[in-house]
Amino acid sequence: MSFDVIVVGLGGMGSAAASALARRGLRVLGLEQFAAGHDRGSSHGQTRIIRTAYYEHPDYVPLCQAAFGEWHALEQRTGRHLLTACPCLSLGRLDGELVSGVLAAAGRHGLAVESLSCDEVRRRYSQFRFGDDTVGVLEHASGFLSVDDCVQALQADARAHRAALRFGEPVLEWTVAGDTVAVRTEWETLTAQRLVITAGPWAKGVLAGLNLPLTVMRQTPMWFAPKDPAAFRRDRFLIFIADVPEGAFYGLPMIDASGVKVARHYGAPELTGPEELARDVTDADERPVRDFLENHLPGAAGPRTRGGVCLYTLTPDRHFIIDRHPRHERVAIAAGFSGHGFKFAPVVGELLADIATDRQRAITTRLFRMDRFA
Repeated sequence: MSFDVIVVGLGGMGSAAASALARRGLRVLGLEQFAAGHDRGSSHGQTRIIRTAYYEHPDYVPLCQAAFGEWHALEQRTGRHLLTACPCLSLGRLDGELVSGVLAAAGRHGLAVESLSCDEVRRRYSQFRFGDDTVGVLEHASGFLSVDDCVQALQADARAHRAALRFGEPVLEWTVAGDTVAVRTEWETLTAQRLVITAGPWAKGVLAGLNLPLTVMRQTPMWFAPKDPAAFRRDRFLIFIADVPEGAFYGLPMIDASGVKVARHYGAPELTGPEELARDVTDADERPVRDFLENHLPGAAGPRTRGGVCLYTLTPDRHFIIDRHPRHERVAIAAGFSGHGFKFAPVVGELLADIATDRQRAITTRLFRMDRFA
């Protein structure tokens, strides 16, 4: 059976690519090795933060702005609520990577942010406890995405535009011969004119011939029951990212009975592949998060109500890979989203569709080129 494009991997990025390609009228097949809605990779769970004043690099800001529009458009097409507006407060030293990066991105792109002194942070958000050297930057072009609903909506949108999506069908190999791409699964060999690879933590294996410098990091978001739940409602609390000597931590307000979501960003060993992952959340995982809460957010330091495990697929510079295969122009690749990619999924889907259809891209992806690792 032949298609215009085959997409390998149906997490957030692959589902977005299938949606974008199908909406352009192409015959699309999406293949996923696990069941729909699985929790083995990076695109599952309750919430992910979306923000605009991007400390990681100012070049992300246009992608962030485009992502908001794409998520709202997906809401309209599917009738699902996916994005909830919520302010985001970045906390750290004025000369630290987080605060200085947020201010640099805001300055370059003319974003409306508010700088808060330590005293102003304490006055507005008395839930926090930080020393006098901690300042804040508040932005309102931010919020959180309902992750599982987002992935389901992207897949529903792809199907609504006649894409075929298959789950529980691992890809064994892919080859390119002339103007045809062949993909062999456990059940059959399929052909297409183009191939899009969005294999998440499995990308290094699927793209073994490129020897990409990808590693995997285990992450454990957790939820805690606050002592005063009303103090952590969304009308009184907010999204936060905190840069402290022990590392980076982030959290979201309490939106259901599970409590306040808090996690450490990075800070775990880098693994060579997803097969090394431990799936159980332990007391050792909780310790650094609880220490952060007791020191800086004591009202949220109640019992842990639940925890989860997800994966970051990391590049050495923590920037994405979105590019064409260097030896096969008919193959587009997206990988290495390094723990901050989900918010961009529908924009990445459009970029991959542009690459796959040789369309001029409206947003530069120079930051994400593969040859930077040559």
